[in-house]
Amino acid sequence: MGQILLLHSVYGLRPAVLAAADRLRAAGHRVVTPDLYGLPAAQTVEEGFALLDKVGRDVVLDRARAAAADLPAETVLAGFSMGAGVAGALLAERPAAAALLLLHGTAGAPEAVRPGLPVQLHLADPDEYEPQHEVDEWQRAMTAAGADLSVYRYPGPGHLYTDPDVPDHDPVAAGRTWDRALAFLADR
Repeated sequence: MGQILLLHSVYGLRPAVLAAADRLRAAGHRVVTPDLYGLPAAQTVEEGFALLDKVGRDVVLDRARAAAADLPAETVLAGFSMGAGVAGALLAERPAAAALLLLHGTAGAPEAVRPGLPVQLHLADPDEYEPQHEVDEWQRAMTAAGADLSVYRYPGPGHLYTDPDVPDHDPVAAGRTWDRALAFLADR
């Protein structure tokens, strides 16, 4: 099994992220879950955006880089929502990444994608932070860049539906997401 860098959402390093890491470890993966804020996690999305503003996007990215620095080049880059964006930003600096696992957010600049890069995206449908036309455009660009892309949409739940501590949570969609993500990661 592989190494995974799992990056949290705008809420911060919450129990749901740690539980996801434990789920991945139980499947045999080694998982690193850095705290990109260095502050207690937010209780609401508004508080989360305030934390992001306080810490700063550059600091968040620098902390993710530091967490990845000692990991193997072929580490899977994974993230929840904002963390998916951070994972995608790291891809440009880590071209040998084994895969990109995106939960609740698109990420990855097509110019950073190597042909055949396995990429899996899981989104609510609809998703207030990921409008369909933007997802379609991103999907076309990633495919044109050569990504081996799988996109899964889950009708009904809210944006961060895998987190049981937020109102968006949908246990059925979350279960399907984790089944698919674990199958995707099995060979990484």
